[in-house]
Amino acid sequence: MRQLLSSLSYFSIFFAPFIFPVIVWIASRDSYVAMHSKRALISHIVPFAAAVPLFVLTFGADNPGSVFGYVILFVIIYFGTFIYNIVKGIQVLREYA
Repeated sequence: MRQLLSSLSYFSIFFAPFIFPVIVWIASRDSYVAMHSKRALISHIVPFAAAVPLFVLTFGADNPGSVFGYVILFVIIYFGTFIYNIVKGIQVLREYA
């Protein structure tokens, strides 16, 4: 059950990116599950936290090439954390298998 809740916290990027890890983190009495749900929550927040400065820099840019560069950087950050969540979810599931 520990692995299932922990991996679902990572896999929640598909269905409830912020809500599910927060609920598991608050409701869990197990430190292992709480640790993974906290990590999953942070990895769900990272792309949106990176979007704020990129959004501000995009409006301050005079060159369309730099705007395109900021968008590409955001896409790389977003898909990187997306893949990270999938890989960590699978690793947690296979940990005790």
